[in-house]
Amino acid sequence: MKQISTRFSMAVHILCLLATSPADCTGDFIAQSVNTNPVIIRRIMGMLKKAGLVDVRPGVGGASLRKPPDQITLLDVYRAVGVVETDQLFRIHEHPNIQCPVGRNIEAVLQAELKAAQAAMEERLSQTTISRLIAQFQ
Repeated sequence: MKQISTRFSMAVHILCLLATSPADCTGDFIAQSVNTNPVIIRRIMGMLKKAGLVDVRPGVGGASLRKPPDQITLLDVYRAVGVVETDQLFRIHEHPNIQCPVGRNIEAVLQAELKAAQAAMEERLSQTTISRLIAQFQ
């Protein structure tokens, strides 16, 4: 199974950094903290900007949060960086053998369980804010 994209954890890292070090948040500073290429940071920042979570100043101007960190949930971030298509966190293998009783029924039976699991995960993400994460930093 494919893992959730690292864009999610990098985006959370970026938002926590913007909340805790707003004066220092240039693209290079963020890339250094995340330990990745600035091009990747710019792509993720573009997604966060499009979602209304950050403002980005061109050049070396840096970036800032558009909302207070206690109003940004992990679900907001998850959706902003396009981790998965709607209701598609789990995928089921294609074209099972419909001559087999398992192959004929597995998708319908499993799909309901997987949608419930995704809904539970998204509910949990909706309860955790950037502020809550930052409060756990040492």
